[in-house]
Amino acid sequence: MSLMRTKPVEQSIRETDEPEYQLKKRLSALDLTVFGVGVVIGAGIFTVTGMAAQKYAGPSIIISFVVGAICCGLAALCYAEFASTVPVSGSAYTFSYASLGELVAWVIGWDLLLELLLGASVVAQGWSQYADLFLGKLGFNWPDNLASGSHFDLLAFLLVAAVTAVVSLGIKESMRVNLVLVGIKVFIVLFVIIAGLGYVKAANYSPFIPPAKSTEASTGLTAPLIQVLFGIQPVTFGILGIVTGASIVFFAYIGFDVVATTAEEAKNPQRDLPIGIIASLVICTLLYMGVAAVITGMVPYDQIDPKAALASAFESVGKGGYATLIAAGAVAGLTTVIMTLLIGATRVVFAMSRDWLLPPGIGRTHPKTGTPLRITITLGLVIALVASLTPIGKLEEMVNIGTLAAFTLVSIAVIVLRRNRPDLKRAFRVPFVPVLPIISALVCLYLMLNLSVETWLRFVVWMALGFVIYFAYSYRNSRLSGRAKEGEVPSMTST
Repeated sequence: MSLMRTKPVEQSIRETDEPEYQLKKRLSALDLTVFGVGVVIGAGIFTVTGMAAQKYAGPSIIISFVVGAICCGLAALCYAEFASTVPVSGSAYTFSYASLGELVAWVIGWDLLLELLLGASVVAQGWSQYADLFLGKLGFNWPDNLASGSHFDLLAFLLVAAVTAVVSLGIKESMRVNLVLVGIKVFIVLFVIIAGLGYVKAANYSPFIPPAKSTEASTGLTAPLIQVLFGIQPVTFGILGIVTGASIVFFAYIGFDVVATTAEEAKNPQRDLPIGIIASLVICTLLYMGVAAVITGMVPYDQIDPKAALASAFESVGKGGYATLIAAGAVAGLTTVIMTLLIGATRVVFAMSRDWLLPPGIGRTHPKTGTPLRITITLGLVIALVASLTPIGKLEEMVNIGTLAAFTLVSIAVIVLRRNRPDLKRAFRVPFVPVLPIISALVCLYLMLNLSVETWLRFVVWMALGFVIYFAYSYRNSRLSGRAKEGEVPSMTST
């Protein structure tokens, strides 16, 4: 009973027909694309863009977004191949189970939970801040003891509770709400781009690539791991500034991989999943580049307000009223992010439960909604409590390291599955294997090294907890353990 025992792709697909673990196939390519746009475009377009331009790249932050998109695109190609080959819930967890083995699959599943649960909690707190601002501009002042940053953030709690209720109704109902909110968000982003073009000054783009300069190095636990290991000193602006900017804005793209968690609910997964993953990434890249061009064109890069880049840019040209519109866009935008992260988290836990790495009883789907109702409500409650009671802002980098670890292993898994199962039908194939997957893995590892030492230490602690759970429960109770009682495993799951 090896730790690296793999689960055959055919078995994973057969298990999707088990009545008690069956999800409804109701999603189209459009649903999946909207789903991807909904989770990728969030606070990043309103905050990260301005901060990265002001601190690292200047107007050339536009190029940083292109570099970041290429990096994400490499991982997206790997996800697209797997999602079309193994159209089963669980995303990277399921993919690695079929190629790298159970222990690696558990590690990735544990990573994804870190990304999705902590990410949803952080975004809920960001939503609360924007909602506070939006309500204030409408003349309604929220009580300080229940506002963002207080001992109990009621707005964040209520939002997560409402989103959990919507997700519990069913995947198609969730997508309808998501479609409306994404439409509002994209409309406001396009409005900001078009309105901002009228105030762009060509002089603000000069120099397009500001001269490089050294910056003060971080010390102790806050220093990037790459600096501690290799003594590389940080540089801002210039060519290296563009690369540094790309490593920052890369995190604004995180989330497209969540599309793969809904593989089992797609009507035609072999065709629709690659379209959803790649189309959402392309759309978001174009919107990010447009916003970057507007911000750096309206305001000299060294005068950009990194905390409220868009709002301050319009205030500088006498259009402060647009700040209300931007706040409304952020409120709608972050709502869709929380919804999609919650859906993604429930599908990962659902897949792990169906494999009996987690208690199988929690993963059974509700006969009416066709969703894993127990998991949805439980995870929604966890996110609501963490978002409303925990000062979690300092842990945002934990989301990034969990995601990048999953990206790295998926890139490697593509090569392994190509070698071990060349017979599998692949509706979408990554070109130039193994070169592109290797480049994807190396890029992700490089970005992980740019995260702080304290983030790595927290990551090690999280992984240690995961290993304790795996060896205490999951390894012995897995469907592949061979220790199931007579009649426990339906015949369709036997290899």
